[in-house]
Amino acid sequence: MKNLIACCTIGGLAEWVCCPGEHNGNAIRALADCPLIHRWSQSDERTAAYFAIGRMQATGRPVAVVAGSGTAAAALAPAVVEAYYQRRPLVIVTVEPAEHAGAAARPGCIEHEGMFGMYAPSLDITLPCAVSDLPDLAGLFSEGFPIHLNICMGEGVALSGDYSTLEPGPAPQAPRFHGSLVELSQMLRFRSREGLVLIIGALEPGEQEPALWLAQTLRVPLLAEASSGLREELSALLLHGGDDWLCKNPPRYVLRIGDVPTGRFWKQLEQLPQTDVYSVTRTGFSGLSRRSHVIEGDLEQIMKALGDVPHVGDVNRLLSRSRHHAGQVEEAMLAAPESEAAMVRYLSNHVCIADVLCLGSGSCTELWNRYAQLRVPTVYLRANTANSGSDGTIAAFLGNAADASLACCLTGDLALLRDLGAASLLPQLSAGKRIVAVLNNGGAGLADRPELDDELRRLMVQPPPYNLAEVARLWGAEYYAVYSEADFEVLDSLDDNAFALLDIRADSAGLGCRLS
Repeated sequence: MKNLIACCTIGGLAEWVCCPGEHNGNAIRALADCPLIHRWSQSDERTAAYFAIGRMQATGRPVAVVAGSGTAAAALAPAVVEAYYQRRPLVIVTVEPAEHAGAAARPGCIEHEGMFGMYAPSLDITLPCAVSDLPDLAGLFSEGFPIHLNICMGEGVALSGDYSTLEPGPAPQAPRFHGSLVELSQMLRFRSREGLVLIIGALEPGEQEPALWLAQTLRVPLLAEASSGLREELSALLLHGGDDWLCKNPPRYVLRIGDVPTGRFWKQLEQLPQTDVYSVTRTGFSGLSRRSHVIEGDLEQIMKALGDVPHVGDVNRLLSRSRHHAGQVEEAMLAAPESEAAMVRYLSNHVCIADVLCLGSGSCTELWNRYAQLRVPTVYLRANTANSGSDGTIAAFLGNAADASLACCLTGDLALLRDLGAASLLPQLSAGKRIVAVLNNGGAGLADRPELDDELRRLMVQPPPYNLAEVARLWGAEYYAVYSEADFEVLDSLDDNAFALLDIRADSAGLGCRLS
């Protein structure tokens, strides 16, 4: 076991999330002797895996989750899928004793080989094992995708040893360059004045500076997701209500930087073959089933290789129309001060200085992108996207906020209820103020849709079975019901080590949960 731990550590893996169980007890016992490796403990595997994603987002390093056998390992699957599309090296370690190998019919045992399919290849490792017989874990980590280490613990496995000098190696390198810059360079230099829009998806902190340089050089209208960390800094070029406008008036060219965007216009591009799409992305995913141009690799290196780019500007004068729309939005929020859009604006005004901001559920992400404040840069904002952020919201938030002095998560009521057990991680985190703000719309806001008849409403509307005050008591959190802008002032009086749950009750009348 020592050889495996050493190879993982040298490859840059510095944190292990342990899910205690009967079959993986020996592996956890070996980890307990490693003073320079951080061990977290979480009994729920699903929560543990999403917490590991949060830690990977925060540190840029691979993180391992140690599970046992049986269906406990299968509970990791949603987070494995999320890590795959975020291109993060989540390391799943499943452990079974040698006498149980292949005994899928035994109680508590299932077949582990290939259990995560395309999302995480399975590597079978029988211990004890010489270092020379182990796979190149550092190389696998540098690819950036999840992997599954299926460990068979044979007799004679050394569980103790001298780990005092075992220090984590450097973080894995950025993904290798794939693609061609020729077509992108020609488009920018010779054709971009036919109409170009820049879309900035989620970015890693190290990607923000080259993306900012590109946007400020091109000076074209843009859509910037909050998870880019550049939405506020590029507000002068931001297309307010741009998703709706661009769907009706698609540009000739789109250049996307960062992860796959979540906005409506990006999805509409599937039906707009007349718009040529170029992507520069760390993950390598096009995000479209239609043809597009994809360049994969380190953003800073790609920008250097691209060289000088021209000033293109707003050739179609989209920004003037955008400013008119922005004014309409401000007037609409004044007319509906208790709408969801207005509530998100008030919350963003109070928490924009947080060290960590996280968004859960697709509706929260959309509302924040459209209506959050634009005066103060929020440079560290994360959102899970594989299931529209509905899975593992709180666990991933706590993983990101483990060392933060002030952190806030905005999520929906149903997304919160899917992740109730995550709060058990709080005692293991550093001291700090952590706020969970919940848009409480009684079942994803479906209840007020007129097209739902009684039976369809029964099947689709899921009112939460618990009120949030009960959840706060379960968590040991401070509970605050929020009905108006003034109610957010309670955030200014929270203690430095407070854990608070905000129950945001927006008014569904008038403009409802969306402003147009």
